[in-house]
Amino acid sequence: MEDIEKPFETKELTISMGPQHPATHGVLRLVLNLQGENVIKCTPHVGYLHRGIEKLGENKTYFAALPLTDRLDYISSMNNNVGYVVAVEKLFGIEAPERAKYIRTILAEMGRLSSHIVWLGTHVLDIGATTPFLHAMVAREKILDLFEMVCGARLTVSFPRVGGIRNDISQEFLDQLYAFILDFPSKMDDYETLVTENRIWKERTVDIGIISLEEAVNWGLTGGTLRGSGSDYDVRKYFPYDAYDKVDFDVPVGKKGDCYDRYLVRVGEMRQSIRIIRQCIENLPAGPVMADAPKFTLPPKDMVLKDMEHLIHQFILITKGPTVPEGEIYVGSEVPKGELGFYFVSDGTGKPYRMRVRSPSFVHASVLTRLCEGGLIADVIANIGTIDIVLGECDR
Repeated sequence: MEDIEKPFETKELTISMGPQHPATHGVLRLVLNLQGENVIKCTPHVGYLHRGIEKLGENKTYFAALPLTDRLDYISSMNNNVGYVVAVEKLFGIEAPERAKYIRTILAEMGRLSSHIVWLGTHVLDIGATTPFLHAMVAREKILDLFEMVCGARLTVSFPRVGGIRNDISQEFLDQLYAFILDFPSKMDDYETLVTENRIWKERTVDIGIISLEEAVNWGLTGGTLRGSGSDYDVRKYFPYDAYDKVDFDVPVGKKGDCYDRYLVRVGEMRQSIRIIRQCIENLPAGPVMADAPKFTLPPKDMVLKDMEHLIHQFILITKGPTVPEGEIYVGSEVPKGELGFYFVSDGTGKPYRMRVRSPSFVHASVLTRLCEGGLIADVIANIGTIDIVLGECDR
């Protein structure tokens, strides 16, 4: 009886979670100070990828740096491409044709769907559910098949171009995409049937990792991670680019800012992406897909093959890059994980003097300190999944 009545004593324990833990989604390492199962301190460490994308970008022309952006968030490379070309176009002072803007909007929302599907599948897998993950991967494969149809690549696409897109899309692609968006809402219903009201899922996410709106703003959160706390900030609404000012869509927001709210927000975003894609397909204008700006855009391939002047023009643009106005610019775009920003300092040459990337995953990884401290070690897994990070963006 004396042993039973004796208070249970624990000693502080420091453990290293990751960088190879399956639930850390890449090479994230967390140093956790524990008192029993309670987390009293959480310190995230990044930097294991050694990528150097920003510095590599400063040694390439604006055109040649585009494939680097595929490798930032490799789950949604199309969105990174779009964000990059939109930023460079503003620096150059040019604008893509309307048809190219609509197509880029379609492809960006397909990228959002693909990324959110991966997030949903892996997030529930972390918490212990396998079936939704298998269903999610099937849907993602269909989107990757459509990417392959439009540009020949599935993961690192490098399809958008400064001033437009690489080539026009086919009617066959549009027909298959339209069939997909007509069918996908029923798949969403299946996901929600499995997850949304699941008692175990709610036990693991409701009131877990709560962050207030004021705190979320102060931590610099964006995307679904911010909107789960009640803010409607969305770059597509506040600073529209491409065709986002011509489509009607809602911005889902949460109430409490817990893991469950962030889940509901991203599920709602998937339904809104379907809505945006459908409007873009139905209102897709005809016309060219590359801006008429010879000083800043590459000439058509067929002209390069048969005309010496176009060949010389392309040679100069590829080797030296375009002559860019001097100055500095920051342009943000809404990617699946939040606000992706590109900051350029131009010295008038064809390469950026400075290139910096404001990546949402880097900002969101830092808030793990706030979300995990005071909770249980089991909730660390839920918190990592709910902020939707990819380490390729962190180690940029």
